[in-house]
Amino acid sequence: MLLVLPVGPLWAKTASEIFEAASPSVVTVHVQDAAGSPKGLGSGVVIGQGVVVTNCHVIEDGVRYSVKHAGREYPAAARHTDWNRDVCSLSVPDLAARPVPLGSTRQLKVGQKVYAIGAPQGLELTLSEGIISALRDVTGGRYLQITAPISPGSSGGGLFDEEGRLIGLPTFYLSEGQQLNFAVPVEWVQALPQRQSAQDASSRPSQSSSQWLARAIALEQKQDWPALLQHAQAWTRNQPKEAVAWFALGIAYGRFGETAKAIEAFQQALRIDPQYAAAWAGLGFSYHRSGEIVKAIEAYQQALRIDPQDAKTWGGLGLAYRHSGQTAKAIEAFQQPLRIDPQYAMAWYFLGATYRIEGRRGELIGVYEALKLIDRKMAEEFFNKIVLP
Repeated sequence: MLLVLPVGPLWAKTASEIFEAASPSVVTVHVQDAAGSPKGLGSGVVIGQGVVVTNCHVIEDGVRYSVKHAGREYPAAARHTDWNRDVCSLSVPDLAARPVPLGSTRQLKVGQKVYAIGAPQGLELTLSEGIISALRDVTGGRYLQITAPISPGSSGGGLFDEEGRLIGLPTFYLSEGQQLNFAVPVEWVQALPQRQSAQDASSRPSQSSSQWLARAIALEQKQDWPALLQHAQAWTRNQPKEAVAWFALGIAYGRFGETAKAIEAFQQALRIDPQYAAAWAGLGFSYHRSGEIVKAIEAYQQALRIDPQDAKTWGGLGLAYRHSGQTAKAIEAFQQPLRIDPQYAMAWYFLGATYRIEGRRGELIGVYEALKLIDRKMAEEFFNKIVLP
């Protein structure tokens, strides 16, 4: 049996240690018009010598910029811009603050603690703590849904992991019955110099892909599938070269049982970005749903070549193998997500059910005992439906 081990950093820092290490690299961004009148305020993070990164929507209404750090204000100028991803940087030659260490979104887990540092409502160097509530694969990283509170002024600040590494920039919050907070991934910060746009304000998109995505996630969270379908259709019309827009459309069609249209949408996402693991997984699920098991297996395998740490995709592959009669391969596939996430109850359930198909009844009690530690209701169902018969 697999050992049930805790998942997460071995040497996680306390909130105080995170703040002490990261706050000297967080600044307040001030935005003025040509006459020097205030037009807005946000946050920023030092990522290099004299380089501050922030959200584009923080600076979009301004002509002149400055950053405030440790009680002093420094003149700044726009450096690199990616309006579609809502990530921009400023050049601040006189700023001597140290850069933050950059992390990665690839190894993050739902439930992991995160810390936001910024200037909500202009209150400089405010720390808020929360967890990652969802991870959304997008081209070039993973969009982060978080519970750490943010508000106007937080945009462009730093989102840090338990080691104090920058993993994203808090960007939007939507309040519709519950607060939904979002951060763009640090990978978009790293890619900024290669993706910078020379477009002027008049040619900027009316909505950035981050805004479109945040709205899609909010509708998915509410399970408002008709609204999600309308939103995704509008998104693909407005940004037809955005892979995540087609992915959202595939999800929406799938929720309405329009499997053929879902397959077309996922395929279009993959034409734009062949390395989009979540789109391969969505395609695999849709093929499976349509009864095309061989194609489903191939799509799941493509997804796992790109992201072998995706526990749910391993579970999907296991089901596809099992439904094709390849129970030995199904068992191998179900074991993989349990190495990644030992608390994945459904993987335990399907692993046990597949053991029973193979006649390996001696291993069912071990699965049952593991399930009892994770989900007692599911464990009872497993015992009554799988172990007893």
